[in-house]
Amino acid sequence: MTNGYSLFDTAVGRCGVAWGEGGLIAVQLPQPNEGQTRTRLAQRCGELEECAPPPHVAAAIAAMIALLAGEARGLDDIALDMTDVPDFNRKVYAIARAIPPGETLTYGDIARRLGDVALSRQVGQALGQNPFPIVVPCHRVLAAGARPGGFSASGGTATKLRMLAIEGAYVNHTPSLFDLPRQEAGQ
Repeated sequence: MTNGYSLFDTAVGRCGVAWGEGGLIAVQLPQPNEGQTRTRLAQRCGELEECAPPPHVAAAIAAMIALLAGEARGLDDIALDMTDVPDFNRKVYAIARAIPPGETLTYGDIARRLGDVALSRQVGQALGQNPFPIVVPCHRVLAAGARPGGFSASGGTATKLRMLAIEGAYVNHTPSLFDLPRQEAGQ
């Protein structure tokens, strides 16, 4: 089978991946439940059959699991099918993919590499549309001053901060009482 999808467990929850002939067509960060994860993949990719991944996709899954378990592993060798990705977004994703685990750039850094710091907002929009989170590590892109900025995945900024913490990346963020796990907040 050339097209399909599969769910897999990681340190941040049950993720999903869909693939086609040209490589991965989507990666889905965990939703509150498996049904919602499947629904999000179907919204992005259409109805695909859930099946065992072919060897190249199984290798990509293993690499994502290792990265989210704290292994400093680059994922830039994973083939992505960007047929439906706008050219500007492809440029942003290429820069983001080059950020090593545990390191970060800002939206402005990427905009400058694209030739104009005024593109920062468009960089953020492109990353918000990223169909390949984890593989295109949008979580490694921060707001000015190394602040977390936004994150469109389920769990929002808390998910982004968790992924960055797993990688040992520095973020200029002081957690509020609402960011702490219940046992640390005294409940």
